[in-house]
Amino acid sequence: MAFLAHFLKKYPLSVVCIIVVWMLSLMPVPETPLKEVRYIDKWTHLVMYGGTCTIIWLEYLRSHKKISKKKLVLLAWLAPALMGGVLELLQAYCTGGRRSGDWVDFVADTLGATLALGGGMLWVRWHARR
Repeated sequence: MAFLAHFLKKYPLSVVCIIVVWMLSLMPVPETPLKEVRYIDKWTHLVMYGGTCTIIWLEYLRSHKKISKKKLVLLAWLAPALMGGVLELLQAYCTGGRRSGDWVDFVADTLGATLALGGGMLWVRWHARR
């Protein structure tokens, strides 16, 4: 319980983003005029996971004086990528047909997280030189 309170204190925006991603991933898809945009769902996954990972990076860097690249990769890349896989499985097997799991969505999730990882690593490298 103490870990959860500590995590909520250090990563409040990250927790909010993660909750929003879970909610959006498990609710029925609403009709939207953007449905006509090619690959809009893939772009949405890429932006959601890239944004979530970026926020995790920023909150980690804000709350830690010593930067652990290993922790950052685990926390800001691997955990969201695994979350994307779990959500795709839940969509496929636990939404009663309202959502369908799509492995290409999982690739978009992971790509978004990977882009945020690359940007974060460049930021840490640039910031270390200053």
